[in-house]
Amino acid sequence: MEAESSTSGVPGAGQVPGFTGAPGDSGVLGSLSALTSAIVAADRGIAQLQAGRELLLAMAVELSHGLIDDDGAAGPGGDPFGAARAVELAERSVAAEIATATRTSDRAIQHQMGAAVELVERFPATLQAFSQGRISAAHVRVIRDAGTVIEDPAARARYEAAVLPVAEVQAPGRVRRHAAREAEKAQPEPLNIRHERACEQRRVWLNPLPDGMAELGAVLPATLAHGVFGRLTTLAKVREETASGADTAESRTRDQLRADLLSDLLLHGAPSGHDTPDGLLAGISARVEVTVPVLTLIGDETHEPVAAELNGRHPIDPDTARLLAGGVSAWNRVLTDPISGAVLAVDRYRPSEDLQRLLHARDSRCRFPGCNLPANELDLDHTQDAAHGGPTTLGNLAGLCRRHHVLKHHTRWSVKQAGP
Repeated sequence: MEAESSTSGVPGAGQVPGFTGAPGDSGVLGSLSALTSAIVAADRGIAQLQAGRELLLAMAVELSHGLIDDDGAAGPGGDPFGAARAVELAERSVAAEIATATRTSDRAIQHQMGAAVELVERFPATLQAFSQGRISAAHVRVIRDAGTVIEDPAARARYEAAVLPVAEVQAPGRVRRHAAREAEKAQPEPLNIRHERACEQRRVWLNPLPDGMAELGAVLPATLAHGVFGRLTTLAKVREETASGADTAESRTRDQLRADLLSDLLLHGAPSGHDTPDGLLAGISARVEVTVPVLTLIGDETHEPVAAELNGRHPIDPDTARLLAGGVSAWNRVLTDPISGAVLAVDRYRPSEDLQRLLHARDSRCRFPGCNLPANELDLDHTQDAAHGGPTTLGNLAGLCRRHHVLKHHTRWSVKQAGP
């Protein structure tokens, strides 16, 4: 394996997974190579068949229009609700026919028919890549979901051109972040205006559930939601570590701990019911990382503002990013190039933490291909072992989750730095 450890304008660009093994293993490794190639070929064939199915479903929609008679009715007896209703009934009729033959739900088939038409009409380049087996159905869903808000055909074409090269070499989870960024660039209305309008929809709701339970949900600005979830996660981790140190193993799962601590905080203002003996949980505050393109931060009027990113994942509006970056020190500021996304600088310089901050900003996610665990859950691994003379430098460190860190040290997988 060559676990990627570089950043560029395209996340993961130039990093190709490969297998390296010890001399003398050519027989086993040759068989593994052949097996892997066969699976890749099978996946490509599956993708081509799935793309063909999308085309057939789009044809089914077109065919359904032939069921509408000259008076706008969808069948014998007519329809008193007009042409739009007739189209809906015709598509429903065709969906029922297909669903009966394939032993599936007609509602599911009708939904798939609509999605197929959207793919054919709005994302032709994506459909072509899908038909050639260069991307999977999961990649198609990511590209379509992120790009569905782009109304301008020319902007949508530019979006596809920017996202497809990444989709052909990265897992869907990695593509999602890049697709969200490119879709944001294609929006005609600034994010801060849309954010203000969306904030008007913030709310909290309660749904009853069976067995004496209920669902409490909330729609909040992303910065607040991530802050709340991050603090709950940190509280839960401290509770787990405290219980382990006291030889009283915590029986609750991480999700259960988060739920219990949320109840404490909302009902009592502090984790009083689940705090540690030393009161450690009450002193923990939220930590959120915001990546801000440098031109956005300084408000350069000669360039269009570029959306900042919250926790390396969600775009936030420039005004909120500037406010957070200039606020309390609990926020980490990472200045990036607005075009390539390359890290230019990090703040709060401390010799003992600077390199860690830069690595978190650079890697953002576990560098193993397809792994999406965030930086705060990663080990900083020496690519060349420190015990064998590997230096503790930017070019010899990479963020790996514990699973892939162990894989690197205890199997035949290895890591090679792919560049700055």
